[in-house]
Amino acid sequence: MQYIKFFNEIRNTDIESVGGKNASLGEMYQKLTPLGVQIPFGFAITCDAYSEILSDEHLKSKIEQYLLEIDIDDIGLLQDRAKKIQALIFATPIAKSIKDEIRQSYEILSQRYEQTAIDVAVRSSATAEDLPDASFAGQQDTFLNIHGFESLLHHIKLCYASLFTARAISYRQSRGFDHFKVLLSIGVQKMVRSDLASSGVMFSIDTESGFENAVFITSAWGLGENVVGGKVNPDEFYVFKPTLKEGKRPILRRFLGSKLIKSIYGSSGIEKNIHNIPTTKQEQNSFSINDDDILVLAKQAIMIEEHYSKEAGHYQPMDIEWAKDGESGMLFIVQARPETVQSQKIKANVSKIERFSISTPQKKRKILTHGKAVGEKVGSGKVRVIDSIERLRDFQEGEVLVTDITDPDWEPAMKKASAIVTDRGGRTCHAAIVAREIGVPAIVGTHEGSSILKDDDEVTVSCCEGEEGIVYADRLDFNVESIDLKELKNPKTKIYLNIGNPQHAFSFSLVPNDGVGLARMEFIINNYIKVHPLALLDIYHGNKDVQDYEKIIEIISGYEDAKDFFVKKLTEGIGMIGAAFYPKPVIVRMSDFKSNEYKRLIGGSGYEPEEENPMIGYRGANRYLTKAFRPAFNWECEALKYVRDEMGLDNVKMMIPFVRTPKEGRDVIEILRENELVQGENNLEVYAMCEIPSNVILTEQFLEIFDGYSIGSNDLTQLTLGVDRDSDLVAEVFDERDEAVMLSIQKVIQVCKAKGKYIGICGQAPSDYPEITEFLVQEGIDSISLNPDSALKMREVVLNIENRT
Repeated sequence: MQYIKFFNEIRNTDIESVGGKNASLGEMYQKLTPLGVQIPFGFAITCDAYSEILSDEHLKSKIEQYLLEIDIDDIGLLQDRAKKIQALIFATPIAKSIKDEIRQSYEILSQRYEQTAIDVAVRSSATAEDLPDASFAGQQDTFLNIHGFESLLHHIKLCYASLFTARAISYRQSRGFDHFKVLLSIGVQKMVRSDLASSGVMFSIDTESGFENAVFITSAWGLGENVVGGKVNPDEFYVFKPTLKEGKRPILRRFLGSKLIKSIYGSSGIEKNIHNIPTTKQEQNSFSINDDDILVLAKQAIMIEEHYSKEAGHYQPMDIEWAKDGESGMLFIVQARPETVQSQKIKANVSKIERFSISTPQKKRKILTHGKAVGEKVGSGKVRVIDSIERLRDFQEGEVLVTDITDPDWEPAMKKASAIVTDRGGRTCHAAIVAREIGVPAIVGTHEGSSILKDDDEVTVSCCEGEEGIVYADRLDFNVESIDLKELKNPKTKIYLNIGNPQHAFSFSLVPNDGVGLARMEFIINNYIKVHPLALLDIYHGNKDVQDYEKIIEIISGYEDAKDFFVKKLTEGIGMIGAAFYPKPVIVRMSDFKSNEYKRLIGGSGYEPEEENPMIGYRGANRYLTKAFRPAFNWECEALKYVRDEMGLDNVKMMIPFVRTPKEGRDVIEILRENELVQGENNLEVYAMCEIPSNVILTEQFLEIFDGYSIGSNDLTQLTLGVDRDSDLVAEVFDERDEAVMLSIQKVIQVCKAKGKYIGICGQAPSDYPEITEFLVQEGIDSISLNPDSALKMREVVLNIENRT
């Protein structure tokens, strides 16, 4: 046929004939289907058919005239001329020869699936689309559940007209594409019945940080247009690629989205192909895909990425749409294109990274709303709430665009915005993709942004604080640091990072480092879990007489039970950090809450004693050994074991805090053994915090039990000098440089070195006092671990010291 190519006749080299989307579908169908990647079959109506329509000189000259009148900064004029051009194209008849071939191809596709008139997706596929440096995300239209030949023809004409929507005209013009050199092919593809299951988008790279070793998956109930269009807040998942390839199950993160609506098949008729209905409470409180689905999708993302990287001759991360068939239970790939933001940085060999940070003190920040961060920048300005496309005409340069949901039609206004805030949407929707491409910080899925934020409010939109994006009142001060990675040299002394929040792990892993010297488990419990572990334990054993019971049940929704929630959340937090720095060492300190801190967790007040001085009370190793807390510590151990054995992250080490006596140390090691965490097996090392004078006095005995020490200079100073570090009355006495503290540190380093054991420091002292840093380096400490914002400066300091000595 002259105007038709089936997917088994198409390769990625056929972009000029069938456009980017169809070329990719044909490439995957031919090359990846044999490897197990399922692609629904279909055909492409080639660009020759579109060229045939535009061969009408009167039509072309009229379009050219309208285009000459357009100023893409005049949104009202742009929309008016776009509508006129679309009406012209839609009114132009399709030639009989083209219609006959479309009819014949539709019949062949229907017969292939043993149907008389099959349901199909009709997808636009432009020649300047899905390019490595321009996604054209959502610029042309897609139509789902198209049934019958007449309906198919109608939607083909709608696709042709969509090449000249306001958004598409603006996108091409702003990027220097000639409107008449961008041709349109149309893909006709068998529908996947994801209206009966779920669908979504995945990237083979972390979209925000550019971390290359993770697959990022979003998912929601029903057809995929709600995820792509940003109409729902989807579930989110991260999977670690290196150990997935080894057959492990490294799901690093599960986030339960609200998923308030789902798109399903509608009744017959041109305008009722699909429609949205509310999801049930059970659907909202359940993940839309299971762990097995997540892992299958991640494996397919890796296969697709590896194939396209091989074809391109360089690393090529991918942006992929997928759908699960509710009838067969099978997972299908319905689209794949090159990722266009992080990949361009990689291709350009960008050696500098930018770090944004809010410098206004925490106590002066007022949070107005929050959602999912897109990008890692900060923007500020006056709010402009847009509730309809007509109001875009009022939008001014530098304002913060606030709305329920953005549409690709809004791209001209998005380019003017200092930041974007939406009520709905996830980080893989078209609006998020466009925001990344144009470099505008965006927060999606706030639920309430358009009702809380008011026109002319001064706000700051922060996307630099992890996965959560925060809108603050007023214009806050912020810093931008540019780091040139090419100029950095490595000192002999290892520079480790202290990591509390797993959400920052991917981003912080890009800061030059040798690993993680302190990952605080209590931070993960406080921010990921939020509930007292003993409250969860009671609920797990069927006790409903727990404080905040209903609230806790709501928090653990989406998980099998309270234990499943605690263990999975803990594995996710630890796993994110372990994966981000893999294969470098990551030292995870087991939980070290004091009783007053545990009491503040949800449901916690009934489980904690009243203590005069919690700092030296019920904490650390002693807590693990008590009858009351031992079951909760077993859950911690189960999470650590899963991270190391099932996720394959054997770079994760363990550290036990506040071990008062060697006997406590031996007893904790025995509990670890009972939980199948055995020193030496699978490279497991177990360290102790050195933070109590007994740890110094009995260093030799403790090192017979543990594989090394990490010095906690804050507690060690407090307990050596007998000073309450939180008391203003004796604050001047607290000094890590005191001779007694320095002699203690010196002894510990010397004994560890003599015994060939690891010795590091994870306290604040090296950051605050250069003389302590010089002392540590001269004594031969293995590592200095500190907060990421101090790491680069410390690197230079240590290099200078080493060069002098």
